Amino acid sequence: MTKHSKRERAKRAAETDRVREIEAAWRGSIPEPVATAFAQAVAAARARGPRERPADMAPGTAPNPPRPGHEPRPPKDDGRTRRRR
Repeated sequence: MTKHSKRERAKRAAETDRVREIEAAWRGSIPEPVATAFAQAVAAARARGPRERPADMAPGTAPNPPRPGHEPRPPKDDGRTRRRR
């Protein structure tokens, strides 16, 4: 966890308060039906939650072959052992 200085925490709190003031001013400047429709849309989006992460690859899709010259090495043969002289 990152520790922040007291000055930085105060700055962040002031920024958050300023954003809230701007949002309140914006909501006050739009007509009431538009504001309620927006609030309902926001509530519905928050109720849905985050989207489910899509799968990395479609089912049944073959993985990409390696680039030419970058093929994996064949496994070593255990039958070829070195002899000490």
